[in-house]
Amino acid sequence: MSTQLIAQYEEHLAMVRNLSDNSIRGYIGDLESFLAHMERLNVLEFKDLSIEHIRSWLANMQTTGVARSTLTRRIVSIRAFTNWAATNGWLSSDLGANLAIPKAHRTLPEILNVDEAAQVLKALEVKAGEEQSAINLRYLAILEVLYASGIRVSELCGLNLGDIDQSRNTLSVIGKGDRQRVVPLGIPAVKALQNYISNARGEFLNNKSADAVFLGTRGKRIDQRTVREVVYEAMKAVGATMGPHGLRHSAATHLLEGGADLRTVQEILGHASLATTQIYTHVSPERLQSAYKQAHPRA
Repeated sequence: MSTQLIAQYEEHLAMVRNLSDNSIRGYIGDLESFLAHMERLNVLEFKDLSIEHIRSWLANMQTTGVARSTLTRRIVSIRAFTNWAATNGWLSSDLGANLAIPKAHRTLPEILNVDEAAQVLKALEVKAGEEQSAINLRYLAILEVLYASGIRVSELCGLNLGDIDQSRNTLSVIGKGDRQRVVPLGIPAVKALQNYISNARGEFLNNKSADAVFLGTRGKRIDQRTVREVVYEAMKAVGATMGPHGLRHSAATHLLEGGADLRTVQEILGHASLATTQIYTHVSPERLQSAYKQAHPRA
């Protein structure tokens, strides 16, 4: 039963909800975790399932110390599943409909300041200049593109040569839900990308490469784990520990601090909702004090 159920639900997520591969893996992983918990409770028939079983699964995760954000995501996930299961006859009613979603602690993302971002990129630029290996040129291009565009690591790994418009200095990106958008690149990122493609990509190229922009050491499309390792290593230049998403946070914050409006940043980042982008509207204490001194008559 579980195999058939998972297969049908996975098809629904892909064909009806049009979710990305990463999102589908997350939903299916949550479902498999829930089904495994049901087996441990010796609940083998869906007709015997109750809201208490779902709460038991969530409580069991909570005792292991999972983050509040993870627990919230899994509540959202199981609610989506029970809604689908009830609609398609696997459940007699939507058991998860009344599950409460805990309010998330609104924490500001870790970011680099402008000087730190420049320092990270300068360190890679110097390294690539001193030792012009294919790997160093690739590292520099990856960091420049991530910071310049604010794209997700999955979007960077999915880039093809045809997605680069050198006449307009833009990238065509396929984001979550297969939504396509065009994002601009700054001149340093364009130069680093062109340098990598012209002088380094060919060293990784083989018959497995296709049109992928960024290639791994074996010639296939670079994987997200490798990119994360590259970013974590680069952050050592300023004593930071953030990964690619930290660069995305940094890019968004620096755009807003530089005067970009929220709607533009939403479009660049590929957020479906403006509310998601609003987390970046925090300002640094220095900028806050500067604005106060300029604006308040008795500052």
